[in-house]
Amino acid sequence: LSEEQREVLFPQIQEQALAWSVVEVGVDEIDELNILQATLLGMQRAVESLSPAPLLALIDGNRAPALQCEVRTIVQGDRLEPAISAASILAKVTRDRLMEDFHRRFPCYGFDRHKGYPTAEHLRLLVENGPCAIHRKSFAPVRHALQRELLPAHSPESM
Repeated sequence: LSEEQREVLFPQIQEQALAWSVVEVGVDEIDELNILQATLLGMQRAVESLSPAPLLALIDGNRAPALQCEVRTIVQGDRLEPAISAASILAKVTRDRLMEDFHRRFPCYGFDRHKGYPTAEHLRLLVENGPCAIHRKSFAPVRHALQRELLPAHSPESM
């Protein structure tokens, strides 16, 4: 779906869903846990915050968090299962809006264009500007940029 289509569907999903929840897992937690474990933690938090509590959680992919209800994983679930598609739209729109906010705070990174994904542009801007507060230190390009920042300015190694 295009960004415009997702934006149209976002409030419709919120209005028509029996329950919905979107949670944010912070960059520090992601760095501490790793991206997979942080994703599973986010899913767990989102499902646990639902009211009424679900009897079944459909999870996109082949890994699922520990939940108090029955869990079914569906590979390519966002294409095959409407409930997962709706959850993906809520998550993507929320993330895109967050990236727009980050762009206003850190305009030199172009978050409004690449939405935080490791595009060629984002990687180039990361090298040019060094990482900012929202970059995951555990992500290899950020780790490398941080290592470059530790080198003395204008030393042969930094060129």
